[in-house]
Amino acid sequence: MTGTDTAMMALLVDCGCELGEAPLWHPLRGELLFVDIAGRALHAVAGDGSRARRWDFDVPVSALGWIDHDRMMVVTALGFVEIDLETDRRTAHAALEADDPRTRSNDGRVDPFGGFWVGTMGLGGERDMGALYRLSGRDITTLRRPMSIPNACCFTGDGRIGYSGDSLTGIIHRWPIDPATGLPAGAPEVFVDLSGTGTEPDGAVVDAEDHVWCALWNGGRVVRYRPDGTEERSIALPVSRPTCPAFGGPDLKTLYVTSAWQGFTPAQRAAEPLAGGVFAIRVDTPGLAEPAFRMTGTMSHS
Repeated sequence: MTGTDTAMMALLVDCGCELGEAPLWHPLRGELLFVDIAGRALHAVAGDGSRARRWDFDVPVSALGWIDHDRMMVVTALGFVEIDLETDRRTAHAALEADDPRTRSNDGRVDPFGGFWVGTMGLGGERDMGALYRLSGRDITTLRRPMSIPNACCFTGDGRIGYSGDSLTGIIHRWPIDPATGLPAGAPEVFVDLSGTGTEPDGAVVDAEDHVWCALWNGGRVVRYRPDGTEERSIALPVSRPTCPAFGGPDLKTLYVTSAWQGFTPAQRAAEPLAGGVFAIRVDTPGLAEPAFRMTGTMSHS
């Protein structure tokens, strides 16, 4: 199927997140978890949008990885925090640019080898104030610096290809990954170039056919890209700022999409009453189960 399709989309939860992000289907809990970066909150809902729960934080939270049934790794503006979803016990795991008040964490995802990739950015989205890192156990490796607004972090199922975008440049890069280390094995190459289009690549995820689904900020849609970077499908949403897709549901054929209203004028907010909600789209190709974050690792800081 090609072209634009709206028939498969439904509102899952009208949560009104200012900057909804980082949806993750927990394969053991059967729940969708996501964050509101600006609202400093972690949310969880059942696959049908019911049983909503919320955990508040003192600083922005931007990315998620699951450890086991009860424990999650949450990336905050200061670093990685382990949280028990049942007891709410929180434990600092590793710092991330905690000594720089000008930056915060942004998009991230656990790779198939159990490492956590995450980007940082300036609080105002300033050029070249961010970087891309990989956490292995408690050790952090710098993968790329500088970056501006790191996004679109995702991986093929075998872990041999990783993707990372920069919303400011409009470019998503494709990286070869060494399965022995989980680290990039060569220079990134351009996968998709949206510069000059008026839209920006935000969060992304890979499906079981190694196609990349990406939410387009200011584009009002999610796009499925073939492995060669050409557009295969586009699904319109009733919001202009979708932020990140994630596959979930028992068959992994529901594409959940978070969204935002951050930066809107009052008139824009009134024109998009569903902005900040989470949407559910039924698709024909399933996604991949999100791998768990491995609490131990052997990488050294670099």
